[in-house]
Amino acid sequence: MSEFPEDSIGLVTPQTLHFDTPLTLASGRILPHYDLVIETYGQLNADASNAVLICHALSGHHHAAGYHSVDERKPGWWDSAIGPGKVIDTERFFVVALNNLGGCHGSTGPNTPNPETGKPYGPDFPIVTVLDWVHSQAHLADRLGITQWAAVVGGSLGGMQAMQWAISYPERLRHCVVIAAAPKLSTQNIAFNEVARQAITKDPQFYNGHYYEQGVVPKTGLMLARMVGHITYLSEDGMRDKFGRELRSGKLSFDFNPQFEIESYLQYQGERFSSAFDANTYLLMTKALDYFDPAAEYDNNLAAALSDVRCDFFIASFTTDWRFSPERSREIVDALIEAKKHVTYTEIQAAHGHDAFLIPIPRYMEVFGAYMNRIAAEQENQYAR
Repeated sequence: MSEFPEDSIGLVTPQTLHFDTPLTLASGRILPHYDLVIETYGQLNADASNAVLICHALSGHHHAAGYHSVDERKPGWWDSAIGPGKVIDTERFFVVALNNLGGCHGSTGPNTPNPETGKPYGPDFPIVTVLDWVHSQAHLADRLGITQWAAVVGGSLGGMQAMQWAISYPERLRHCVVIAAAPKLSTQNIAFNEVARQAITKDPQFYNGHYYEQGVVPKTGLMLARMVGHITYLSEDGMRDKFGRELRSGKLSFDFNPQFEIESYLQYQGERFSSAFDANTYLLMTKALDYFDPAAEYDNNLAAALSDVRCDFFIASFTTDWRFSPERSREIVDALIEAKKHVTYTEIQAAHGHDAFLIPIPRYMEVFGAYMNRIAAEQENQYAR
């Protein structure tokens, strides 16, 4: 493309930051050093009070907005919400997006070299949790000179990270934005994740996670995992409206090849994902989802887990999201109210299922934008004093 949209941040360049401070993980294992890949948008103000952290979901990464080159067809994964004049306004906020530990887009993870062997970590990379990510993100904030975030923002697994930030570092964020998330996974969600992991680990090309040395990838397993996952991100109404029972050729072929449009769509999504994402990372990310349960250390009392938070909360859910249903968001809201915390809640009518948090639905953008404007106005008024 020769030029960028007016509300785009334009060209962006990722940065790789190296950390020598050892990170002790929830598993007890220690990463002696690690890299985090980040992108930043906008300018940090003089007192570093306008910083916003973007936490990504399962298959996300640091490239949240803008373009890496003039030839890039699609911008970052949340470009609809991040940029000048957008919901997360880069003319008012300094926005930081990162690829989490264990990711496969440059941060230290299974596909990066293990310094002890010189070969990719593969399955030897330790299991990481949401809490581990938040600790590493706190080190990142220290490196950037940010003592307190104006907001920590995330959808889905990213929303879980935002919630963990409020619990683990209550003094280091003023607002917590949790979109399409849950206080812990349901049994059904854990089951879906296990099916996805089994699809990957039973692929003959998986080689117990050491497929890098074999020069192959467990493509079929990754495709199946993504197809299963993608079904859970959509809603029944959304699939019906988009695909119905439409046939690719207009008639039945009486064989086992894809004949319905939805079959072709899922195969396309699986094929694309299998060439862009790492299988070991997919296993790690789904385990981090399964393990998240901040109330577990408080006798399963979520209000008690949230009792020390100091920030205000914005919680958003979507009516047709059955992966993280509105009822799960209301659990968080109810716990915050019980703990006597400030919370704003919105439930958005949307036909897009769980994926709705990535889509610029007008009502969603309006309410989300109003809350972010409030945050910007607060910090600008404080800065002006």
